[in-house]
Amino acid sequence: MNTFLSRPKRKEITTTQLAIAASLFWVICCNAAFFRHVVQVYPVSWKNIWFLLSLAVGMTALMTCVIAAISSRYTIKFFLILLFLVSSMTAYFMDNFDIVIDKAMIRSIVDTSQAEVTDLVSLKMVGYFLFLGVLPSLFVYKANISSCSFRRRVITKMIAVYSSILILLLIVVSFSKFYTSFFRENESLRYYANPEYYIYSSSKYLKEKFSDSDSSIYPIGVDAKIVSSKDRKKKVIILVVGEAARADHFSLNGYAKETNPLLKQEDVINFSQMYSCGTSTAYSIPCMFSSFTRSEYSEKKGKHNENVLDILHHTGAIEILWRDNNSDSKGVAARVAYEDYQKPENNPVCGDGECRDEGMLSGLDRYIEEHKEKDILIVLHQMGNHGPAYYKRYPKEFEVFNPICATNQLEECSNEEIVNTYDNALRYTDYFLSRVISLLKKEDQQRETAMIYISDHGESLGENGLYLHGLPYTISPESQRHIGAVMWLGEGMSRNLDLGKIRSKKNEQYSHDNLFHTLLGIFDVQTKEYRKDMDMLHD
Repeated sequence: MNTFLSRPKRKEITTTQLAIAASLFWVICCNAAFFRHVVQVYPVSWKNIWFLLSLAVGMTALMTCVIAAISSRYTIKFFLILLFLVSSMTAYFMDNFDIVIDKAMIRSIVDTSQAEVTDLVSLKMVGYFLFLGVLPSLFVYKANISSCSFRRRVITKMIAVYSSILILLLIVVSFSKFYTSFFRENESLRYYANPEYYIYSSSKYLKEKFSDSDSSIYPIGVDAKIVSSKDRKKKVIILVVGEAARADHFSLNGYAKETNPLLKQEDVINFSQMYSCGTSTAYSIPCMFSSFTRSEYSEKKGKHNENVLDILHHTGAIEILWRDNNSDSKGVAARVAYEDYQKPENNPVCGDGECRDEGMLSGLDRYIEEHKEKDILIVLHQMGNHGPAYYKRYPKEFEVFNPICATNQLEECSNEEIVNTYDNALRYTDYFLSRVISLLKKEDQQRETAMIYISDHGESLGENGLYLHGLPYTISPESQRHIGAVMWLGEGMSRNLDLGKIRSKKNEQYSHDNLFHTLLGIFDVQTKEYRKDMDMLHD
């Protein structure tokens, strides 16, 4: 009777079968972006169809090999559930924004604040997480994995690994002509393989993070000193670090819509050909303040070397303040005064869950007065045009261009709505910069004043299916690298510079590489680190 009523035993599945099933699921359900990019290079045709099928089989064999090699009967569920959950989010961002999860993007994800995470959450993201992450995870969790002797498990694992390797070798040999171009000439296609590429990128990130236990900072510019005449006035320079402001959407650069109406009324110098060091905040900001050029810079160098703020501090004659309404300074302001303006406790201009860039100006006149015996550098790190929730980045009165995209789910909006919303956020930056200039004008009789605005990177707004930013630099579009950059010089500062020469070169190509030397030059700092030919104002 008990036997008759007992629950039927669930069908057993081997770890190899589970690995194959999971790998097939990823290839079929989580690699839409990968195959979309592949068929752009290798269109579906009788000539390419077998190569495309071999890619699917090869990706399945590769993941089967990896899972079989690193997991056991007791750990495979943990690995698969973790990969399902992460891969579902990776698929969402790659499918909808064409984002690549490389090492730099992983670093940006780790540095992402709670507010930025909230901006990214959408119903579609939840759907991806549930159907591509949670549901297959439940299947794995409930799977009845067959038990066998240790010897049999080892033999099965070896068969799975070696069979997968054999399949991979046969595929590469059989389609050697295709794979030669795939690996050598179309490296960027591999960036979209899910979960293979983010696993590879994660291993690189973790290796770099944990293998580098050295916390030492190499001092630079310790010889720095200010060299100037005795009657030189004290200086106040405000450096505004923008967020995701692409140059081709500045009306100062000829953009059809008026995104810079207030700056147009000021005597600003617009550097129309400015390029960023990277395509993400986490990479660009340490790079732009470092002494290294983009080709020389690495994240390790940025971590272990002082930056231009440290050199200015070494003079003993410059007061430095960093105010941040974005995530943080990415370590750049670690050794100078730092204030967080994403918090209402500091920022008086907050509402609807958003603290405005304008709030960073609060009390600056008092700060300048309190340090009147020194030169002053104030860095204001904007929230700017941080996406995808562009509609949150400006007060309602700056909603000039309509219709707008009033959601962070860009796939629900037309391209016109996305661009209008982005441009409205640029109008607010225009207003913010005009407020900075107004503040400096009040100090212009007593001090030499200047404002430098430069964005950290650009932004994609749907061109060729790309959104946001963060693509590897080598394959990133111009819109993610070509950035807005504007300078305003007060009367006292202008008298000591060759404005004619500066304006004659404003349309020449500059980059983040020039900021380091321009800051040293504008403060009259003498140091062996300074290169006059890299100074935008004193070349």
